[in-house]
Amino acid sequence: MIEIDNILVSDDVVKAQFVCDLIKCKGGCCEDGDAGAPLSKEETQILEDNYEILKPYLTKEGMDEIEKKGKYYYDRSFGWVTPTIDGKICAYGYYDNKGIIKCGIEQAYLDGKISWKKPLTCHLYPIKTKKTKTYELVNYEPRETLCSPACKLGKKLQVPVYVFLKEALIRKYGEEFYTLLEQIANQYYKDGE
Repeated sequence: MIEIDNILVSDDVVKAQFVCDLIKCKGGCCEDGDAGAPLSKEETQILEDNYEILKPYLTKEGMDEIEKKGKYYYDRSFGWVTPTIDGKICAYGYYDNKGIIKCGIEQAYLDGKISWKKPLTCHLYPIKTKKTKTYELVNYEPRETLCSPACKLGKKLQVPVYVFLKEALIRKYGEEFYTLLEQIANQYYKDGE
C-alpha cells in the first residue's frame, strides 16, 4: 500500500499493467454493471447545465430513458448514477459503426462543445475509489473476463495502470499527487521491492 497524505493507493495500481483494448472489449464497461456511471454531486449539476448540448450526441433510446428516469438518479448502493437503457448500456452511450460503445459526453468534449470529459469514475476505470473516515482508498479492480484483453495488452506494452490513467489521476488528485506516485513507483521498480 502506498500512502500519500490521506490517500491509500493499492500496490496493484503501480505493479499491474493495463491498456484498454476497445477492439476486443467493445467498451463493455459502459454496459456491464449493476447501475450507471457513479457521479459526484458536482457532476450531476454539470449534466443539468449541459444536457441540451449533449442531446445531439445521444441515441433516441438514451434520451427516452433520460426522459423517464432523469439525467441522473440516486441508487441506494452506488449514490448518484447515470441512467441505463434496460439495465445495460449507459443512456449517454452509443454504439459506433464497429459496435464499440462510445460516450456521448466524451464526444461532445472532443468536439469542443463542453469542458467536462466524462464522469470521473469512467475516466479512472479500472481504478475505483472509496472514502473512509480517515482515508481515501484507490484500488485497481478490472473485470476478470471483460478486462482480460486490456490486462494482456498492458503487459505486452509494459504500461502500468497509473501511467495508463495519468490524465484521470491528475484530474482527480492533482499534479503533485501524480508526481509523488510516479516517484514512488520508479523507486519501487528500481529497488525491485
